[in-house]
Amino acid sequence: MGRGFVSTLNKIAREAAKAQRNAERRQRAIQREYERKERLQRQYERQLEREREKSIKQAIRDQKNYEKEQKVRYLESRKEETKDLNDEVQYILEDFQSVLMHTLNTDDTISFDSLYPKDTFPDFVPPTPSMLPINQLPVKDDFFMGVQQEPPLLEKIFGIGKEKRLESIKKAEAAYAAAIAEFDRVNSVIDEIRKEDDRRLQEAKEQYDKEKQAFQDEVTQRIQQVNLFKSNYYAGEKDAVEAYNVMVLERSEYSDLFPQQFELYYVEQSKELVVEYELPSLSAIPEYKEYKYIQSKDEIKGTEFKAKEKSEIYSNLIASVTLRTLHELFEADQANVIDSIVFNGVVNTVNPSTGLSIRPCVVTVQTTKSEFNQFDLSKVDVIACVKGLKAQISPSLTELAPVKPIVNLDMLDSRFIDERDMISGIDDRTNLLEMDPFDFEHLVCNLFSKIGLESKLTRSSRDGGVDVIAFDPRPVFGGKYVIQAKRYRNTVEVAAVRDLYGTMMNENAAKGILVTTSTFGPEARGFAKDKPIELIDGANLLYLLEQHGIRAKIEIPQ
Repeated sequence: MGRGFVSTLNKIAREAAKAQRNAERRQRAIQREYERKERLQRQYERQLEREREKSIKQAIRDQKNYEKEQKVRYLESRKEETKDLNDEVQYILEDFQSVLMHTLNTDDTISFDSLYPKDTFPDFVPPTPSMLPINQLPVKDDFFMGVQQEPPLLEKIFGIGKEKRLESIKKAEAAYAAAIAEFDRVNSVIDEIRKEDDRRLQEAKEQYDKEKQAFQDEVTQRIQQVNLFKSNYYAGEKDAVEAYNVMVLERSEYSDLFPQQFELYYVEQSKELVVEYELPSLSAIPEYKEYKYIQSKDEIKGTEFKAKEKSEIYSNLIASVTLRTLHELFEADQANVIDSIVFNGVVNTVNPSTGLSIRPCVVTVQTTKSEFNQFDLSKVDVIACVKGLKAQISPSLTELAPVKPIVNLDMLDSRFIDERDMISGIDDRTNLLEMDPFDFEHLVCNLFSKIGLESKLTRSSRDGGVDVIAFDPRPVFGGKYVIQAKRYRNTVEVAAVRDLYGTMMNENAAKGILVTTSTFGPEARGFAKDKPIELIDGANLLYLLEQHGIRAKIEIPQ
């Protein structure tokens, strides 16, 4: 075998070995790259895991801090809520305590000057003129600028350029004439606009003068009304005195817990003002006197007033309103038309045993101005002061036990007339059907007075209205009654009972009574059923009279 062949084999072997080594190196490089990437991936995942764990730990810390902060904030809000409740209770109690003192720092007199109108009528503002177009008179020279009007020398000698010059003059004259025509047209438009502006100005001025005159007439009328009101008030005229004192009480400032509803009646002959004033109900007093937050139970708990405490607060409140009202009315009496005041304090509430609305009088007092003005209200004990005025006060204010008013407002009415004694002249020969209708009304009024009602006869209105108004003075079962007396021969039909029911509603009466010398038809009795209406026919009327020692008869005259 030759050397050259061996050399070739060696070369082939070396190249094959080299190729093998290169392949193995590439394989190892690939493996190492794969392993490197795997290591990087594992490092990345470990990093992510560390960051995730870190985030979770931070989130847990944040959540704990958040919950801690929330808990602190919640506790603060509950404590603040408790404080607000206590502040509200304190505000109400302080408001009650300052009821009387509030008016002592105020002049309750009504200034009649304050009733006069203060408004002034605004000045006339003319309507805005229309925008006018700009219009200037055309200047003739402006149109002939550059136009040669006199012929030049060549034109004079040879006629050269004559036609062109004349054409230029003609055009300038036409343009000037058109400008003058436009100037005149625009002037016409301006004249029309000015005429329209003048018309609008005239209309606006006429409307202004009309409204101003109406305003001045209203002011004059208001001044006359105030002057008449003032004159009538100083003259002690009933309606004016009542209206003045309504203003006094309406201007009195109370919180929303006070109803401030009232009725007044002025008796001119005695110069006495009778006031029925609605007092706050017991519910105006807060349910709890203090609130505390119990953190362990997450509960706001109120401490109730003791019965004695609640009674004392309410008694002081009622006494304070009573004295304040008397003070305001006496202090405001600038015309000296009030010698005395009767104050009846009532409460609108619901009887818990019946569920029905009631309006018991819980305090009533009568005092003169001379007596009341001797007191220094800034230093008095309000309850002792009211008792010193010999007021009648509910023996149990918290239960609203009623007292009888000294003067009942329901029994003061300008319609009332003096009744005549008809009973003493009646015996068993008296035929009620032959009595004068007005005498019969007096008899019915006499009868209900004997029964025990405070009865008043009203002026005859001939309109089917009320004939007698009676008042049952019993605190619980009493109230206002309206009574109609019908001296009839024929059966009383349902229309009369319907009229009585309507009168009851208008008079706000507790009961209606229809008395007749005849009988009632079935429809009339059916309508009265289940209503607070009592029908007294002729037979029952005779029975009632006999029960009170009065004998009479009902016979149809032959």
